[in-house]
Amino acid sequence: FETQDIVLKRSKLNILIEDPKFWDDRKRAEKILKEKKGYDDLLESHKQSESEIHELYDIFKLASEENDKHLIQETLDKFLNLKKDLKKLEIKCFLSNENDTLDSYLEFHAGAGGTESQDWAQMLRRMYMKWASDRGYNVELISEHRGDEAGIKSSVIKISGEYIYGFLKSESGIHRLVRISPFDSGARRHTSFASVWVYPVISENIDIEVLDKDLRIDTYRSSGAGGQHVNTTDSAVRITHIPSKIVVQCQNERSQHKNKETCMNMLKARLYEHEIQKRKKESDNIESSKSEIGWGHQIRSYVLQPYQLVKDLRYKIESTNPEDVLNGNIDQFIEAGIINR
Repeated sequence: FETQDIVLKRSKLNILIEDPKFWDDRKRAEKILKEKKGYDDLLESHKQSESEIHELYDIFKLASEENDKHLIQETLDKFLNLKKDLKKLEIKCFLSNENDTLDSYLEFHAGAGGTESQDWAQMLRRMYMKWASDRGYNVELISEHRGDEAGIKSSVIKISGEYIYGFLKSESGIHRLVRISPFDSGARRHTSFASVWVYPVISENIDIEVLDKDLRIDTYRSSGAGGQHVNTTDSAVRITHIPSKIVVQCQNERSQHKNKETCMNMLKARLYEHEIQKRKKESDNIESSKSEIGWGHQIRSYVLQPYQLVKDLRYKIESTNPEDVLNGNIDQFIEAGIINR
């Protein structure tokens, strides 16, 4: 991949850093240094990869001359692993927006359809949690509103790690499932919908004004299972931002104060993302597309019956192994979302 653009961006940052007044605004300075470090890391990784390619080529050439089949195969395997690493590095080069390096909240909502859609919402949550945990990211359950019989009506999780928001922000939208319902005694095929909305965990350096008069704060008893993840005391907190009608809730801590703090962080993230979307005036604005979790709004279909297919309707990416996808192997969809942004 091309590195000229990254070199140019880093050079511009170096000019800013050399300014004698650079540290007059400490928050701005720290932000610039963090951005520069990201570019430095990318270029250093690229340099190391180039060095490894030349080294492996020399070994492969020598092994071929000596007809050392074991060494030839070992070198080819290393080439394949290096190719995968370069692919990851290439994807990171697309993640240059201000918030791409941040952690992310994922909010899940079941669509119309009762138990079937609620079960689908839980399946989606599991898919993203599995994707994150398999890659060594930290996953935290923030809130959960369980379904009456099975699944979840709504839930929020937080995923922490490098470039999480950049990876996942294109996953926002309606997801459609077609399968033989395990809740239908007649074994009929059902279509269900659930939504996934992705928001950045914004930096403390970003100032979002939230007025007390615009908030309605409610406390309630958790409907979760209790234990270490979701408590059953009255410490759960729900905050409604009246002007925007944005609602956030947290119940994973036993302290009402901590739950309120988490809620405020989530609310600021939602308000920040809401403002970004409004400024961009995108035709597919997230808030407007939230009006209906159903037909005509889906970004991806997961068909388990009568055939096996997962298809992203935006990028025409397909997989004929839905089980693998639902077990968290969604990188091809994520990468398509990054490249086609």
